[in-house]
Amino acid sequence: MLNPAGPELSGGVRGYLNHQENKTLLRFITCGSVDDGKSTLIGRLLYDTKLIFEDQLAALESDSRKHGTAGEVIDFALLVDGLEAEREQGITIDVAYRFFATQKRKFIVADTPGHEEYTSNMATGASTAELAVVLVDARKGVLEQTRRHSHIVSLLGIRHIVLAVNKIDLMDHDQSVFDAIVEEYRAFAKPLGFDDIHAIPLSARFGDNVSIRSTAMPWYDGPTLIEHLESVVLPDSAVELPFRFPVQLVVRPHLDFRGFAGQIASGKVAVGDQVVVANSGQMGSVKSIVTADGLLDAAREGQAVTLVLDDEVDISRGSMLSHPDARPLVSDQFQAHVIWFDKKTLMPGRSYILRTETMSTPASVTKLKHKIDVNSLTLEAATHLDRNEIGVCNISTQMPVAFDAYRDNRATGNFTMIDRMTNATVGAGMIDHALRRADNVHLQSIDVTREARGALKHQKPAVLWFTGLSGSGKSTIANLVEKQLHALGHHTMTLDGDNVRHGLNRDLGFTEADRVENIRRVAEVARLMSDAGLIVLVSFISPFRSERLMAREMMASGEFLEIFVDTPIEECARRDPKGLYKKAMAGNLANFTGISSPYEAPEQPDIHLKTVEQNAEALAMSVVEWMTRNSVGGI
Repeated sequence: MLNPAGPELSGGVRGYLNHQENKTLLRFITCGSVDDGKSTLIGRLLYDTKLIFEDQLAALESDSRKHGTAGEVIDFALLVDGLEAEREQGITIDVAYRFFATQKRKFIVADTPGHEEYTSNMATGASTAELAVVLVDARKGVLEQTRRHSHIVSLLGIRHIVLAVNKIDLMDHDQSVFDAIVEEYRAFAKPLGFDDIHAIPLSARFGDNVSIRSTAMPWYDGPTLIEHLESVVLPDSAVELPFRFPVQLVVRPHLDFRGFAGQIASGKVAVGDQVVVANSGQMGSVKSIVTADGLLDAAREGQAVTLVLDDEVDISRGSMLSHPDARPLVSDQFQAHVIWFDKKTLMPGRSYILRTETMSTPASVTKLKHKIDVNSLTLEAATHLDRNEIGVCNISTQMPVAFDAYRDNRATGNFTMIDRMTNATVGAGMIDHALRRADNVHLQSIDVTREARGALKHQKPAVLWFTGLSGSGKSTIANLVEKQLHALGHHTMTLDGDNVRHGLNRDLGFTEADRVENIRRVAEVARLMSDAGLIVLVSFISPFRSERLMAREMMASGEFLEIFVDTPIEECARRDPKGLYKKAMAGNLANFTGISSPYEAPEQPDIHLKTVEQNAEALAMSVVEWMTRNSVGGI
């Protein structure tokens, strides 16, 4: 039995462990187009670095016969493509992370999907990487997805590129093929600002120039892939950046303890350091640093800790702590590059949830400045972003957000965008800078409140939002409701879709983007009118649930009524009071709701009016009675 303090451990196991702990760690991704050989390359790296056990190798040989695409040769891609769907389709769907090590360095590699449909997964894998291995099939050359992935890794702050020209064996190890691909890629990537592009011809299937130099390519005298990965100079550690601590949880197990838990995003902190709350400017000093293993005198980037301050400071989940002399930006308006993932297009004016390290807030794109052609990198005018497109946007958030420019701090300069109806991640963004206008525009305090204005009119502000298909009877019922409220002595105003389009919204058409902006403007006007103490009746088709939800959240709690005027489309078409259905069905009216543009019916309206069962007068009376029963509008 070995003596734990003896020389055997000092020079053996202990020396080995110390050597492993002191190795640097490189995180990198493999990316590129479908079937360029990303998974095969990673499988080869694991095999060559002796990280495959005998039983795994036996299983791999069996799986290669069942799922493989390399004939009698072991299909190393199956080491990484673990999902059955991936094996059956021969593509990578999810991001697969693998660890391996050499004598000089440790590595974590992310195998990211090449298919355009899974671009969001590729961006996820690239978000923590320091280097990208961009694979190109020597038979196909540089493809659109190669360019898209290269652009994304550039946006995500990766500055080191390995251009791996794979399957060179299928082109007879021809140097001219390699040189042409390298020249084309370098010309394309020049504007992307990479610090280093190192090109290597290789065959992942047979291991040529992966870890062993190929004798079939005497014209290549550069390092193997492994040699280059071992020697590449790593970017500066995030520990050298200013201290950033997004608070994930306020810990209050009893009255005598109040701590703020989270993971240090960048920099370092020590007991006694002064810190500031970014949004409020409140100051405090670090009294103690608590971890699951005990107290620390100091902590650094990547550590999960609980900070206890010596002063009572107002801090909640989503707050960000920093050093007073190096604060993040705080703004509710900024410019960002956005990568769009969703099948439904990004629409300026539409409300999404913007999520940072720890906080979430409603947000919208106020201006889509341009989108970027991934092939030519030229800037193009755009009104929306389709799936996998990249654009530069101005974004407005409901609450001020603490952040850094992404180029300065990847951890605090990124965000995701969430669909408010499905809770799906629909986009990712990298913040460029705060908008100067946000520093020049401030809310003015007004002493006379909306409640005071309503009290003067002996009512409470309210917004009655009538939605339904064209011809459903929205305007008719809203008009009758207003007449009844007016007769009862209430102060009202009706905003009707057709009337507003003759003035405020006369510049808008009927595309989806214009419909979103139409409702955004009307909701803003309705909010101002409710602030004046009025009961506002809004009669708009408002076909999309997301915009109706946005309108609801603009108003004070309990003051918004969604009234669904439910009329079957067959009945609306039969009525056709303006002749619109006839035009739409004949193909003479584009983007018509219910025919060539969708209508998303309310799922849980406050009031549901079925017009085929009652006449308009009775339905209007039922609305006023509902308001009376529920004390809406002070009726």
